[in-house]
Amino acid sequence: MKELKIESIFQVYNDLNELPNDISILMNRAIEARSKAYAPYSKFKVGAAILLENGEIVAGNNQENVSYPSGLCAERTAIYYAGSQYPDSKILKMAITAASSNQITKNPIPPCGACRQAIAEYEIKQDSPIEIFFMGEIGSIMKSNSLSNLLPLLFDKSAL
Repeated sequence: MKELKIESIFQVYNDLNELPNDISILMNRAIEARSKAYAPYSKFKVGAAILLENGEIVAGNNQENVSYPSGLCAERTAIYYAGSQYPDSKILKMAITAASSNQITKNPIPPCGACRQAIAEYEIKQDSPIEIFFMGEIGSIMKSNSLSNLLPLLFDKSAL
C-alpha cells in the first residue's frame, strides 16, 4: 500500500474591491444573475457568469422546481447555454456567487459536485483550464486556476 496526497491551491481576494477589473465585471454579472434566480424552495440564490474566448459573457442562475431534482444550478445553466450558443468558443473564466434568504453567506460557496463534473467536461473538451472565482453574498473571493484543482480525481471519458 502507498499513500497518495492531493493538494489544492487557491488564491483568496479579501473582497470585490481587490479583484482585477475584468474579474470584477464578471463577478458583478454573476451577482446580477443571482438576483434573478428562481429559488422559492431553498431560498438559496446562485448566479454564475462565464467569460468566453470570443469576449462574450454568458450568465445563468439557479432554477428550482417543486419536483426535486428537476431544477438546475446556475453554473450548469450558464455553461450549457454557452455550449449551445457558442460551441466553438473556449470558456476562460467563471464567476459564481451565492446568497441565502435565511442568513448572510460570508464564506465562498464553490460549485456543487454535479456542477464540478459539468465544468470538467468543458475543461477536458477544450483542453485548457477554466479559472473559477467563487464567493458568498459578501466577503472574500476564492480563485481556482482550474476545475481540476476543485475536483482532482476527475471522471472522464478515459474511464469508459
